[in-house]
Amino acid sequence: MIEQLASDVAVIGGGIMGSAAALFLRKRGLTVTLLERDLCGSHSSGINFGGVRRQGRGLEQLPLAQRSHQLWGRLAELIGTEAEYERSGHFKIARSAADMQSLARYAEQANEYGLQLQLIEGRDALRKCFPMGGERVVGGSLCPDDGQANPRLISPAFARAAQGAGADVRERAPVLSVAHDGARFVIEARQPDRDLTIKAPMLLNCAGAWAAPFAAQWGEPVPLRVIPPAMGVTEPLPFFLPWSLGVEGGGIYCRQVRRGNVVFGGGRGYLQDGMRARSPNTGILSQLPQLADLLPQLKTAHIIRTWSGSEAEMPDDNPVLGASAKRPGLFHAFGFSGAGFQLGPGVGDVMAELIAEGRTSTPIDAFSIQRFLQAQV
Repeated sequence: MIEQLASDVAVIGGGIMGSAAALFLRKRGLTVTLLERDLCGSHSSGINFGGVRRQGRGLEQLPLAQRSHQLWGRLAELIGTEAEYERSGHFKIARSAADMQSLARYAEQANEYGLQLQLIEGRDALRKCFPMGGERVVGGSLCPDDGQANPRLISPAFARAAQGAGADVRERAPVLSVAHDGARFVIEARQPDRDLTIKAPMLLNCAGAWAAPFAAQWGEPVPLRVIPPAMGVTEPLPFFLPWSLGVEGGGIYCRQVRRGNVVFGGGRGYLQDGMRARSPNTGILSQLPQLADLLPQLKTAHIIRTWSGSEAEMPDDNPVLGASAKRPGLFHAFGFSGAGFQLGPGVGDVMAELIAEGRTSTPIDAFSIQRFLQAQV
């Protein structure tokens, strides 16, 4: 059985980017078909750490992060659930005087973007604000309105909201081929019980770790690398950690949910068969001494689950976002280098605005795919 579909926009990828874009495209009156190879939110959008942070991003990402921040505050209105989202605060830990100097420089540079960063330094101040910290913590930077959410709830909720708004959402529908007939993109996909042919004048590539071939097909190869994070979660512990934590310079990150479990990450897994991600014991075990140094409360905690996933990384840690440089009607939103969760709603809104109106009020030129094409000349 072959089902023929037509819409204004076809979206490949049902993570938080694609699902949010589908929702905001429908709010702008465009018809949408969303194709997801597995289940919406089942890959990087659903397996990530759950940190909803603006702090620590490159300055070029902060206007987009701020736009997204406003949308995170409207989750119940937009998708019918808050999905455990809370503005708990995000604390970036300094382990040396050099770290503190780096955090101070960033706070000064980011001041105009409204993050309201608070630098905390000195043993007395730390004991007052961060009494759970270990001896290696010498200070840090707090972004009070950053926070955390449950990624396993958020991304599917965006897909359901898009469907409720009239988007045609097709799960378990891997894309087999994409062509162009001179007027519209022609996408062939397959669901378990039928083949699909979708025709649309505009195509949005939100395929995450699988996005590079869809760009390369139109003469836009990109140096995308698939990264498998190694993450875990502890048994429920007495609640002690109100903030989501990161470390200056990268590495360990963690947060404690209200049920008491501490979610953590920072290591790397490995790819099996080129794409399926696995989290080895070594990747998790290497994180535990670092976690215990930062948070002594975790020294005797039991790990109850570990996992990994496939995330798309770009060499400059910035996404590919915007219109194709070569194929009219094609748009890209991928390559968020493990830091796309907070940006998701904003990316969806920006891409919907760009597709519907031909422009966006949020600056995204730094993320153009053109930067990689120029490097190849």
